[in-house]
Amino acid sequence: MDSSRPVICLYTDGACSVNPGPGGYGIVLRCGSYEKELSGGFSLTTNNRMELLAVILGLEVIKWEKASVRVFSDSSYVVKAVNEGWLFSWEKRGWKKSDRKKVENIDLWQRFLLVYRRHEVTFQWVEGHAGHPENERCDRLAVAAREGRDLRSDDGYLANKPDNTDTDLTLL
Repeated sequence: MDSSRPVICLYTDGACSVNPGPGGYGIVLRCGSYEKELSGGFSLTTNNRMELLAVILGLEVIKWEKASVRVFSDSSYVVKAVNEGWLFSWEKRGWKKSDRKKVENIDLWQRFLLVYRRHEVTFQWVEGHAGHPENERCDRLAVAAREGRDLRSDDGYLANKPDNTDTDLTLL
């Protein structure tokens, strides 16, 4: 990371009441004395999508190019995909896992890579529901968003869901 620029701390969390089901994300961005919170909810999605979307939206809010960003997440799915190189292998293999099965959430991983490559990003896994103040705050934001009245449609989830022929659109 560039030591001449301040480090932006990005705390994220995702939540679903059932998986799949109504979901939400929570974000806390901090840089020096600046702090911003973001959240949103979807009527039908998955926990992994909300965890990943929180990171994407947090990174997209950052307007500096090549910002130094430290992401704190309790999502092993997201943190390991980046830190252990799974994501980059999936991309090289045409979005196939080592067992040749299609990677889930390709739409979000591709969006993630676009914004990830604009910045200098490191990931730190934090244990969820273990008293980490920012993670707890993100969890409260995500849960409140999930329980909100104006839940949006997660079109990426609906388009790729295996049994999308039986989706009851009256619930969305």
